[in-house]
Amino acid sequence: MEIIELLGFFGALIIGVVLGLIGGGGSILTVPVLVYLLAEDPVTATAYSLFVVGTASLVGAVRNMQKGLVDIKTAVVFAIPAFITVYLTRMYAVPAIPDSLFSVGGFEVTKNIGIMLFFALIMLLASYSMIKDQKKELKEVEVEGKVKFNYPLIVVEGVVVGALTGIVGAGGGFLIIPALVLLAKLPMKKAVATSLLIIAVKSLIGFLGDVQNMEIDWSFLGLFTGLSVVGIFIGIWLNKFIDGKKLKKGFGWFVFLMGVYIVYKEFTH
Repeated sequence: MEIIELLGFFGALIIGVVLGLIGGGGSILTVPVLVYLLAEDPVTATAYSLFVVGTASLVGAVRNMQKGLVDIKTAVVFAIPAFITVYLTRMYAVPAIPDSLFSVGGFEVTKNIGIMLFFALIMLLASYSMIKDQKKELKEVEVEGKVKFNYPLIVVEGVVVGALTGIVGAGGGFLIIPALVLLAKLPMKKAVATSLLIIAVKSLIGFLGDVQNMEIDWSFLGLFTGLSVVGIFIGIWLNKFIDGKKLKKGFGWFVFLMGVYIVYKEFTH
C-alpha cells in the first residue's frame, strides 16, 4: 500500500474523530479524501460518501435516541422529502449530467470538475456556518419565540437538502440544524441530535440509488467506513478532555482552506 493510500485511510479515521468531537462537519472531508488521496472519481466518491456519512450518522443517532434527544416526529417530516429527493437525484439526475458541461476560453468544464467545484462551494458555505457563532444567533430567535411551527417550510427545506446531498454526498447538517431550530422550534441540543437521524436516513436511502447504477467495491467501502466509525468512538472519548465546541471554529477555517484548494486544484490540473 502506497503512502498516499495510507494517508487516505488515516483520513477516514480523522473524519470519524471530527464527527465524534464536534458532532458534525467531518463528513465534508469524505469526498476530498476519496478523490485526492484514494483516486476515486467524483461520482463514485459522492456515492461512497453517502454510505460513510449515513453509517457514521446512524451510530450518533442511536446514541442520541438512547438519551431521548431525538424528536422522531420532526425527523420523519423532514426526512421523507429529503430521502425521496436524494434517492431520485442519485438514481436519475447525477447519471443524466453530461460528461462535458461547457467550455470557457478553451477550458472545458467536465462533469467531474463541475461536481468538485459545486462541492467546494458547499464546503465554503459549511465553513462559514462553523466559523460564525450560529448557536448564539439561533438561541436568540428561539428565546424570542416568534417563529411558528412550520411544516410546509420544513418539507421545502428537506427537498433542498436532499438535492444538495444527492449531488455532493455531504450530510448537510449545517443547513438542517438551523432549519430545525427556526422552523420546528427545537432546542439546539435536540436539533443537533435529530439532524443526525435525518442525515443517516437520507444518506443511506440515497446510496440505494447508486447501488442500482454502479459497481460498489464493498471491501474498500467497508474498510473506509469501519475506520470512520472507530474514529467516532475515539472522538467521543476525546470529548472528555477537549471541548469540541472550541475546536469547531478552527475546523471551520480548515474546511474553508480545503474548499479554496479544491477550486485551485480543479482549475489547474
